[in-house]
Amino acid sequence: MSSAPSPTQRIDLPRRHAASYHAMFALQKHVNAGALPTGLHELVKMRASQINGCAFCIDLHARVAREHGESDRRLHLLAAWRESGAFDARECAALAWTEALTLVASSQVPDSVYAEVSAQFTEAEIVELSMAIVAINGWNRLMVAFRTPPGGHAVA
Repeated sequence: MSSAPSPTQRIDLPRRHAASYHAMFALQKHVNAGALPTGLHELVKMRASQINGCAFCIDLHARVAREHGESDRRLHLLAAWRESGAFDARECAALAWTEALTLVASSQVPDSVYAEVSAQFTEAEIVELSMAIVAINGWNRLMVAFRTPPGGHAVA
Protein backbone atom coordinates (compact mmCIF):
# COMPACT_ATOMS: atom_id res chain seq x y z
CA MET A 1 0.00 0.00 0.00
CA SER A 2 1.56 3.29 -1.03
CA SER A 3 1.12 6.48 0.91
CA ALA A 4 0.14 9.82 -0.53
CA PRO A 5 3.00 12.25 -1.03
CA SER A 6 3.41 14.91 1.62
CA PRO A 7 2.11 18.30 0.58
CA THR A 8 4.77 20.87 -0.14
CA GLN A 9 5.16 23.55 2.49
CA ARG A 10 3.89 26.85 1.17
CA ILE A 11 5.38 29.32 3.63
CA ASP A 12 7.96 28.84 6.38
CA LEU A 13 6.49 31.34 8.82
CA PRO A 14 9.26 31.52 11.46
CA ARG A 15 12.05 31.83 8.90
CA ARG A 16 10.43 34.03 6.27
CA HIS A 17 8.06 36.18 8.36
CA ALA A 18 9.60 36.33 11.79
CA ALA A 19 7.65 39.41 12.96
CA SER A 20 4.31 37.71 12.34
CA TYR A 21 5.53 34.50 13.95
CA HIS A 22 6.73 36.42 17.01
CA ALA A 23 3.41 38.25 17.31
CA MET A 24 1.58 34.92 17.40
CA PHE A 25 4.18 33.51 19.76
CA ALA A 26 3.61 36.44 22.15
CA LEU A 27 0.02 35.23 22.61
CA GLN A 28 1.28 31.69 23.11
CA LYS A 29 3.82 32.87 25.68
CA HIS A 30 1.02 34.62 27.61
CA VAL A 31 -1.07 31.43 27.55
CA ASN A 32 1.91 29.30 28.63
CA ALA A 33 2.41 31.53 31.68
CA GLY A 34 -1.10 30.81 32.96
CA ALA A 35 -2.06 28.82 36.02
CA LEU A 36 -3.80 25.86 34.37
CA PRO A 37 -1.82 22.62 34.23
CA THR A 38 0.28 21.95 31.14
CA GLY A 39 -1.37 18.55 30.73
CA LEU A 40 -4.80 20.16 30.42
CA HIS A 41 -3.45 22.68 27.93
CA GLU A 42 -2.01 19.87 25.83
CA LEU A 43 -5.32 17.96 25.76
CA VAL A 44 -7.07 21.14 24.60
CA LYS A 45 -4.43 21.76 21.93
CA MET A 46 -4.67 18.17 20.73
CA ARG A 47 -8.47 18.21 20.54
CA ALA A 48 -8.67 21.50 18.63
CA SER A 49 -5.92 20.29 16.30
CA GLN A 50 -7.82 17.04 15.65
CA ILE A 51 -10.95 19.00 14.74
CA ASN A 52 -8.96 21.34 12.49
CA GLY A 53 -6.96 18.53 10.86
CA CYS A 54 -3.59 20.07 11.74
CA ALA A 55 -1.00 17.29 11.43
CA PHE A 56 1.84 19.57 12.55
CA CYS A 57 0.08 20.50 15.82
CA ILE A 58 -1.24 17.01 16.53
CA ASP A 59 2.28 15.63 16.18
CA LEU A 60 3.84 18.39 18.30
CA HIS A 61 1.29 18.36 21.10
CA ALA A 62 1.11 14.57 21.35
CA ARG A 63 4.85 14.62 21.96
CA VAL A 64 4.62 17.44 24.51
CA ALA A 65 1.69 15.75 26.27
CA ARG A 66 3.69 12.53 26.61
CA GLU A 67 6.66 14.51 27.97
CA HIS A 68 4.31 15.84 30.67
CA GLY A 69 3.10 12.37 31.66
CA GLU A 70 0.08 11.88 29.40
CA SER A 71 -0.56 8.26 28.43
CA ASP A 72 -0.78 6.97 24.87
CA ARG A 73 -4.11 5.40 25.80
CA ARG A 74 -5.73 8.72 26.70
CA LEU A 75 -4.22 10.42 23.63
CA HIS A 76 -5.69 7.66 21.44
CA LEU A 77 -9.08 8.08 23.13
CA LEU A 78 -9.14 11.87 22.91
CA ALA A 79 -11.15 12.01 19.68
CA ALA A 80 -13.87 9.99 21.46
CA TRP A 81 -13.46 11.58 24.90
CA ARG A 82 -17.21 11.64 25.66
CA GLU A 83 -17.57 7.89 25.27
CA SER A 84 -14.18 6.85 26.61
CA GLY A 85 -14.59 7.37 30.34
CA ALA A 86 -10.88 8.23 30.41
CA PHE A 87 -11.25 11.90 31.33
CA ASP A 88 -12.41 13.51 34.56
CA ALA A 89 -15.22 16.09 34.84
CA ARG A 90 -12.85 19.06 34.66
CA GLU A 91 -11.13 17.70 31.55
CA CYS A 92 -14.48 16.93 29.95
CA ALA A 93 -15.68 20.48 30.58
CA ALA A 94 -12.48 21.86 29.04
CA LEU A 95 -12.81 19.58 26.02
CA ALA A 96 -16.47 20.53 25.50
CA TRP A 97 -15.47 24.21 25.73
CA THR A 98 -12.65 23.57 23.24
CA GLU A 99 -15.00 21.98 20.74
CA ALA A 100 -17.60 24.74 21.10
CA LEU A 101 -15.05 27.53 20.59
CA THR A 102 -13.28 25.72 17.77
CA LEU A 103 -16.60 25.12 15.99
CA VAL A 104 -18.05 28.53 16.92
CA ALA A 105 -19.64 29.12 13.50
CA SER A 106 -21.86 26.08 13.91
CA SER A 107 -22.07 25.76 17.70
CA GLN A 108 -22.56 29.38 18.78
CA VAL A 109 -21.12 28.17 22.13
CA PRO A 110 -24.28 26.85 23.80
CA ASP A 111 -25.34 27.91 27.29
CA SER A 112 -25.16 24.27 28.38
CA VAL A 113 -21.46 24.11 27.52
CA TYR A 114 -20.83 27.39 29.33
CA ALA A 115 -22.68 26.03 32.37
CA GLU A 116 -20.50 22.90 32.28
CA VAL A 117 -17.23 24.84 32.07
CA SER A 118 -18.42 27.34 34.70
CA ALA A 119 -19.09 24.50 37.12
CA GLN A 120 -15.47 23.33 36.83
CA PHE A 121 -13.45 26.53 36.33
CA THR A 122 -13.32 30.02 37.79
CA GLU A 123 -13.97 33.00 35.53
CA ALA A 124 -10.21 33.70 35.32
CA GLU A 125 -9.56 30.05 34.39
CA ILE A 126 -12.27 30.18 31.71
CA VAL A 127 -10.58 33.23 30.20
CA GLU A 128 -7.19 31.46 30.32
CA LEU A 129 -8.68 28.33 28.78
CA SER A 130 -10.39 30.41 26.10
CA MET A 131 -7.14 32.21 25.25
CA ALA A 132 -5.41 28.83 24.92
CA ILE A 133 -8.15 27.71 22.52
CA VAL A 134 -7.87 30.94 20.53
CA ALA A 135 -4.10 30.47 20.29
CA ILE A 136 -4.19 26.84 19.14
CA ASN A 137 -6.91 27.59 16.60
CA GLY A 138 -4.71 30.39 15.25
CA TRP A 139 -1.70 28.08 15.04
CA ASN A 140 -3.83 25.39 13.38
CA ARG A 141 -5.04 27.79 10.72
CA LEU A 142 -1.52 29.00 9.98
CA MET A 143 0.05 25.54 9.90
CA VAL A 144 -2.72 24.05 7.74
CA ALA A 145 -2.80 27.02 5.34
CA PHE A 146 0.98 27.04 4.97
CA ARG A 147 1.14 23.21 4.78
CA THR A 148 3.71 22.99 7.56
CA PRO A 149 4.76 19.35 7.72
CA PRO A 150 4.78 17.47 11.03
CA GLY A 151 8.02 16.62 12.75
CA GLY A 152 11.32 18.35 13.14
CA HIS A 153 9.97 21.16 15.27
CA ALA A 154 11.21 22.72 18.44
CA VAL A 155 8.84 22.94 21.39
CA ALA A 156 7.81 26.54 21.97
